[in-house]
Amino acid sequence: MRKALRTQRRADLVVGIPSFRNAATIGHVTEAASEGLRRTFPEMRAVIVNADGGSNDGTSDRVRAAADGVPTVAGRYQGESGKGSAFRAIFEAVTLLDAKACAVVDSDLRSITPEWIARLIGPIVRDEADYVTPLYARHKHDGTITNTIAYPLTRALYGARVRQPIGGEFGFGADLAKVYLAEPVWDTDVAKFGIDIFMTTTAIARGVRVAQAFLGAKIHDPKDPGADLGPMFTQVVGTLLALARKNADIWRTVKGSQEVPLIGEISPVEPEAVNASVRVLVEKFKAGAADQDATWAEILSTGTRDIARTAAETGNASAIGGRFWARAVYEIVAAAKTRDDTETLARALLPLYFGRVAALIGEVQGLDQAGAERVVEQQALIFEQTKPYLVERWA
Repeated sequence: MRKALRTQRRADLVVGIPSFRNAATIGHVTEAASEGLRRTFPEMRAVIVNADGGSNDGTSDRVRAAADGVPTVAGRYQGESGKGSAFRAIFEAVTLLDAKACAVVDSDLRSITPEWIARLIGPIVRDEADYVTPLYARHKHDGTITNTIAYPLTRALYGARVRQPIGGEFGFGADLAKVYLAEPVWDTDVAKFGIDIFMTTTAIARGVRVAQAFLGAKIHDPKDPGADLGPMFTQVVGTLLALARKNADIWRTVKGSQEVPLIGEISPVEPEAVNASVRVLVEKFKAGAADQDATWAEILSTGTRDIARTAAETGNASAIGGRFWARAVYEIVAAAKTRDDTETLARALLPLYFGRVAALIGEVQGLDQAGAERVVEQQALIFEQTKPYLVERWA
């Protein structure tokens, strides 16, 4: 990849696409990215960079075939297998090509349009922002890690209402790419699914200009929160905890939160339905509670532990309400002050996450997307209101 990048010599813009066995969808993603670059930035030289994890299904061939004249570099990244390692290669590409701005987009998207590229990169090119996060319309059962912890915790800790801090699509400038490359995190969960929250938190903590780009509905390969999201949860939360420890001097004095500027008007969109099995979630809550009981005894308060144990024993996930959840999350965050084993701490929270998602499905039952969003916003406000409990335990 480095050799191929050097043959390109330089570029103004980069669109990065991480992939692993995405031959069925990546052609459409590449076509949309190519059209977006030609339509919006016709005077700027752009390169599409596909950082692949060793696909054997022709993924990178689909990228080359679909680029439609836009210079393309496709190859296998180096390092630990994971999305973050792919992003690291893209950051290096931005640096080697001396590019001004970059957008990264997931390879399994079915709803991407050329406008996404304009909205992700445009604010960087126009010097209106340094980091752009996505804002999507998502089904009320989709994005459960975002809705239950990534959004409310990021908002409460750092005071920025970044609704999709782990959304998958981002825009950023060359300076941030260099910052990310220089961080000594590439043998941690950041090399996997921790990359999105690492990028967003690092940008906010450094005080750069952050904006959100409305991208409509996100239609991709959805995952059942009970069946598929355990590893992603532990990697995202482990990274959140490590960053909370690193940035404690920043977030301890933050009170309340502020809106983040929006790129593009929000328009009504009906997202694709996502199925979620409450039965599977409750089963995983009960099984995980038994596995984590010893760790809970070490890090959770007596009151929190007793409620969690009783809820798991009875299968009463509705007991994992918003206020209980916020306190439990903060007890785990506080434990990270003196413990480096963030993966252990994240795994201790995982059963309660399953319980919280099951409870949340009940709370939004019968509500439309707008109603479900109000429930998520109320939970985020509870995290803000409960933050003094974290500050007290951290002291």
